[in-house]
Amino acid sequence: MSTTLFRDAAIFDGINPGLRPGHVLVEDGVIREISDRPIAGADTTVAVGGRTLMPGLIDLHVHIWAADLDVTRLAQQPTEYYSLFAARFLQTSLDHGFTTLRDAGGTDAGYARAIERDWLAAPRFFHSGRYISQTGGHGDFRAGSQQDLTGCECCPPRHERFTAIADGADAVRRAVREEFRRGARAIKIMASGGVASPSDPIDALQFTDDEIRAAVDEATMRGSYVFAHCHPDAAIRRASELGVRCIEHATFLTPETAEVLARNGTFAVPTLAVVKALEDDGLALGLPEASRRKLAGTYDAMLHALSLLNAAGVKTGFGTDLLGAHHVRQGIEFELRAEVLDPHDILLSATSVAAEILQQEGRLGVIAPGAHADLLVVDGDPLTDIGVLGRQGATLPVIMKAGRFHKNEL
Repeated sequence: MSTTLFRDAAIFDGINPGLRPGHVLVEDGVIREISDRPIAGADTTVAVGGRTLMPGLIDLHVHIWAADLDVTRLAQQPTEYYSLFAARFLQTSLDHGFTTLRDAGGTDAGYARAIERDWLAAPRFFHSGRYISQTGGHGDFRAGSQQDLTGCECCPPRHERFTAIADGADAVRRAVREEFRRGARAIKIMASGGVASPSDPIDALQFTDDEIRAAVDEATMRGSYVFAHCHPDAAIRRASELGVRCIEHATFLTPETAEVLARNGTFAVPTLAVVKALEDDGLALGLPEASRRKLAGTYDAMLHALSLLNAAGVKTGFGTDLLGAHHVRQGIEFELRAEVLDPHDILLSATSVAAEILQQEGRLGVIAPGAHADLLVVDGDPLTDIGVLGRQGATLPVIMKAGRFHKNEL
C-alpha cells in the first residue's frame, strides 16, 4: 500500500463552482480522503501551496493514429508509421494534462492493450474500434478511382484498417458485434458527410433509420452506446431521436434541434480546435483542396451551435479531433470555447460531464472518495482564467495518473 498526500490545495472537484481549501489523500491509485483538516502519515507529501488541484482532463474525440491530414494517403502507409505517431500523440496528451482519451474511431485494439500493460506513458484510453460507415460515407476514405471493394482474409483493403463499411441493417449489426469482439468500449458511426472524406458532401445524411437503430440496439444490449459524427441539423436530430447517446461536432445545429437533444438526454461534443487548426494552416500540412472547400462556414456555425447547446441545457463534452502535426494544439479548445461559455462550464465538459459520457460517473473527472487518482496541480485558477490549461503543460507542475506521478516538479 502506498499513499500520497496533496497538502494545502485549492480544490476544484470537477463539479462545484469555486475552489475550496483542503487536503487530498491518495491510496493505491484511488482518492481515499478529502479533508479541510490536516491529514498525517502519508508516504509522500506534495506541498501544493495553495495552487489549484483538479481532476485530470478528458478529451473525448481523438484519433491517435491520424498522422496525416490526408486520410486517403495515410491509409497507404505501413502500420509502423502511424503506430509510432500514436505513441507520440499519447505521450503529448499526457504531458498536457489529459489523463483520459476517448478514441473517436479508427484505432486498432492493440493500442489499448499496450496501454493497459503499461508499455508506454499514456492516458487512460477508451477504445472505440473502427468507424462504421456506409459505402461512400464519411468513413470510406477510398479515392473515387479506387476499385477494391473487398479483400481476401490475408490482405484486406487498406482502408479497412480504420473503417468497417456496412450497408444494410444486418451488415451494421455484424459490424458492431465485430468491433465489440475486438475490444471496443463504444461504437462510432458516421451519420453524415464530413470534411476529410473524398466522396461525400458535408451535408449528406448517411445510414438509414433501420441501420442506425441496429447499431444502437446492439450497443445497448452490450451495456454500451453509440456516438455519431453529425454535421447537418437533420442528421443531428435524427441520430438523437434514434437513440444515439452522443453527437460529435453538431456543427449546423438549430435551436429547435438543440431542444430535441435536451429532451432526449443526448450529449454533444463540439470540436472547435480541429476546424480552427485546419483553417489556419491545413493546406500547408497536406489537407486536400476538396476538404478545405468543405470547411467554409463550419467554425462560426459550430461556435454558434455550442452556445445553442448551452442555452438548451444539453450536456457537452470536451473534444478536439486534431490530426497530424496539429495534435499538439489540444489546449486551444479551452480558449476557443471561452468565446461563448464561462470557465466553469468548460471545465465540466473536460471533467465530470466527459466522465458521464464515458459511463464513468464518480470514477473519473472528479475529486471524490473512491475516484481514480487522476490529478493535476495547476499554477493559476482555471475558473477565472481557462487559458492556463491551454499552455501545453507549462502551468502543470504535477500530473498524476492512477496514483502515479507522470510529472512532479513540486
